[in-house]
Amino acid sequence: MSAIQKIRDKGAWIMFGLIALALIAFILQDRSLGGKGGGGFFGGNPNVLGKVDGEVINRDEFEAKLTMYGGSGAQREQMIGQLWTAQVNELLMKEQYEKLGLVCSSKELSEALFGDDSPFKQIPQFADPKTGQFNADAAKQWYNQTFKKSKDKEMIKQVYEGFIYPTIQKVLQQKYQALLTQSIYVPKWLVEKTQTDNNALSSVSYVYVPYTSVLDSAVKISDDEIMNYARKHKKEFERDEETRSISYVTFDASPSSEDSAAVVKSLNELKPELLKTTDVKSFVAKTASDMPYNDGFISRKEIKQKAIDSIAALPVGGVYGPYIDGSEYVLAKLVASKIMPDSAKVRHILIATHQLDQQSGQLVRVREDSVARKIMDTVEMEIKNGKPFDSVCAKFSDDGNKDKGGVYDYFTSSKMVPEFTEFSFGKPVGSKGVIKTEYGLHYVEILGQKGSGPAYKIAYIAKAITVSNETDNNAQNAALQFAASSRNKKSFDDNALKQNKTPLPANEIKENDFNIVGLGDSRKLVRWVYEHNAGDITEQPEKISDKYVVAILLAVNKPGLPNVGLLRPLIEPIVRNEKKAKQIIDTKFKGNTLEELATSTATPVQKIDSLSFANPFIPGIGNDSKFTGASFNASIKGKVTTPIAGSSGVYAIRVENIFAKSIADDANTVKQGLLQAQRMAVYRGGIDALRKAASIKDYRSKFF
Repeated sequence: MSAIQKIRDKGAWIMFGLIALALIAFILQDRSLGGKGGGGFFGGNPNVLGKVDGEVINRDEFEAKLTMYGGSGAQREQMIGQLWTAQVNELLMKEQYEKLGLVCSSKELSEALFGDDSPFKQIPQFADPKTGQFNADAAKQWYNQTFKKSKDKEMIKQVYEGFIYPTIQKVLQQKYQALLTQSIYVPKWLVEKTQTDNNALSSVSYVYVPYTSVLDSAVKISDDEIMNYARKHKKEFERDEETRSISYVTFDASPSSEDSAAVVKSLNELKPELLKTTDVKSFVAKTASDMPYNDGFISRKEIKQKAIDSIAALPVGGVYGPYIDGSEYVLAKLVASKIMPDSAKVRHILIATHQLDQQSGQLVRVREDSVARKIMDTVEMEIKNGKPFDSVCAKFSDDGNKDKGGVYDYFTSSKMVPEFTEFSFGKPVGSKGVIKTEYGLHYVEILGQKGSGPAYKIAYIAKAITVSNETDNNAQNAALQFAASSRNKKSFDDNALKQNKTPLPANEIKENDFNIVGLGDSRKLVRWVYEHNAGDITEQPEKISDKYVVAILLAVNKPGLPNVGLLRPLIEPIVRNEKKAKQIIDTKFKGNTLEELATSTATPVQKIDSLSFANPFIPGIGNDSKFTGASFNASIKGKVTTPIAGSSGVYAIRVENIFAKSIADDANTVKQGLLQAQRMAVYRGGIDALRKAASIKDYRSKFF
């Protein structure tokens, strides 16, 4: 297979990995979609998915990327949000690179493309056929002699987007991060203050009355109190974008008892033939069982089937079932049994012919069998000639444990593919040999085995319990009737009450959401929510998973402070504690000394001999910043504070002593900790600050 074809085959999952890493790393490693301008606003150009400071995110190119590595269904929907975030962040960073004059020179690009972290390492075509290791010269030769001279536009695009452009972005990212890192400075006075704070200890006595001493029901919170608190803390509760709220009822469309009976009947019809067949593998494949046949022995201890005791009691060739296991009915045939070790320890060297594609879940070829055989011959020869196994493994193996000498410490029979298990558990300790699996050739040496017990080879025919058309139609008709007779909120609630259904709330639904809490994947319903007005009810129930949903749009929550219904769950506990604090202080805290306050509150005087400023955990209270602040206030040493309303209750404190621990924190350690904290703050907050300062237009809901 040519290098070009290899790159085409590999391009999608490589790019997916690069995008995922970019999202985590905050600086994007993906190609810019769209350019300046783009033909005007959304209304004038239906190919504009969005804009970032006037620069267009092109819909067609966005769709092309989704098709390339977004998969389908839920995976695609999840990728829409990830790719959008990646695209916005990338355009924001592009502005920063241009302002700072950051560029990637041709020399820097070459060093990154063919250096130790070369993206071309993912392409088996550029591996040394003798050692399997990445050959930078081969990659460079292909790049200069084939790629640069190619007229295949699609291949050029894939190589650029999958390898070259991400590498350029990686170089720019490293330069940008270096600028951020080098710009951070920690002054000496801050190190000294932090040292003092970290070393500080306090001894305090206090009287404490928790808020739980007052019943919640005894404290009423009005809507005005909720809104007043929200207005005072506006920045904390304001919303940047519109959200909507619904109430909904569901009608179950999951399989009925009749549907279950139909599955049992179909398995009972297969049972006689399963008993008679000698070609179990083919028979299981023919029945399209949900559990493919594993032609290997599994230790009794590792078999998770709930009916294993009944299956193990069968004579070889016997069949048990149908029995229910989770959402399936199962027939099980005991094909063979024997005694074998419970676990085995091996070391091995893998010469891969196939690897698992993390995106598709399919095995993809990475090396021809003949090439793998030649490399394995070299492996066997070097081991036979006395070379250390660890060094041979590190040099040739494609397995992830090559740095550990290829050792798989004691593992059970269910952890490996059948061929690997058969060798590891079926041969005696000390055995060596080459086996072939779907992943390639393995040189295996058995280092140890533990325990002994029965193991079984079992064939399963499993059928999921699926919903019938009749069951589905009954649920749909019931939902249609409910929707038709519910024309406003009162009739919606009345109908729900008559049918013994509880309307469920779903709040703060955003325009580009794909999921509604409680319902899961529900993009179609989200679109309906944003196409209708408050009070509207779904005329056609939405099928979501195994239920039909009828919803009423309760509220349109404009940007700014949400309505009191949304704020109450967030604010009510805070305001309630404030009112409890006032009640406790007014009625219980009487006196000027801790002893007098203890008497008036009917609580003991408590003491902490050594409270740490750096880790101020208070027994029975937890972390309370007001408690900590008072405990290290030298001006009130020996005095009793006025009652303080804390996070979990009211307390009064007397500072007995403030001192320092005997072993001070190292100044350099403190400085490095402060530097790291500042760097993390920059990484976390930098992109958010850029997003808030930018003009971002999002038209995704018009297309997805």
